[in-house]
Amino acid sequence: MDESLRIEKRILKLSFAGSAAFLLSECIMAFITGSHAVLMDCVYDIADIIMLGPFMILVPLLYKPVTEKRPYGFSQVESLFIMIKTGLLIFITAQLIVESVQMIMDGGHTVNAGAIAVFELAVSACCVTMYLVLNHMNKRYSSPTVKAEIYIWKLDALSTLGVGAAFVIQLILQRTALAWLSPYIDPGIAIIMALILLKEPISMFWGSIKNLILFAPKKEVVDHVRRVVDGFLQQHKFDVNFLDIIKTGRKIWIEIYILQEGDLISIKELKQAHDEIIGVLKEEYDNVYVELIPEIENIKAA
Repeated sequence: MDESLRIEKRILKLSFAGSAAFLLSECIMAFITGSHAVLMDCVYDIADIIMLGPFMILVPLLYKPVTEKRPYGFSQVESLFIMIKTGLLIFITAQLIVESVQMIMDGGHTVNAGAIAVFELAVSACCVTMYLVLNHMNKRYSSPTVKAEIYIWKLDALSTLGVGAAFVIQLILQRTALAWLSPYIDPGIAIIMALILLKEPISMFWGSIKNLILFAPKKEVVDHVRRVVDGFLQQHKFDVNFLDIIKTGRKIWIEIYILQEGDLISIKELKQAHDEIIGVLKEEYDNVYVELIPEIENIKAA
């Protein structure tokens, strides 16, 4: 089995097991306390575990070579999974925001702040541990899906820490003249968490759409690729006429249409330039494919 595939499957299995354990504990706590803030954590874990299970079956397919029948392999399926997952998160989060606003308008909601504070701070410590373990494993190999999983654990750690701290503050407020604010703490925290956590899913959702319809990657990626390509091709007396970059899933395809003086091309020079470009780009991008294509419609005069 390919080493990268083995590492990725190990990371996803560990993340799946951790998500299942935390989901069970959060569902029990949300049921016992009726807390919308805890329910917010449940929503993210449910969406994650629903999509992570099927994706673990898909992962080996992402390592299969491209064919004439599937010129992009299964890379676009990965983008589709991420789009569905983040779309589900956005929809459910929006629903929770509406329900929490309605709860505030109805006079708030009182929960056992002490029990929730202890629970959330304990969960946050466990999430930090999981994040550190997965981040360490990620240094050996990374992919869009692995990065998404690690980001979710980071969000879980920060959100549960924030919720725990907020309920500690509620315990303090209950002993002051601001005790009237207590019923609004739980739905208020749920709304704040939702608004903060929505940014990344929306960004990933839009990125997945661009990958599915084969848009070029971010400008920073395009500029970096062009600098590398121009540098090596000029050394071999080739000029870039057009650069076509496609990113889908974890793979990047680069087609470089080249010009040269005269109408004869040295295959040896072309191969050397190709290998040099690939050598540099693979240090930045794990799955990159480069094609050097002579531009026959715009041959430069000798």
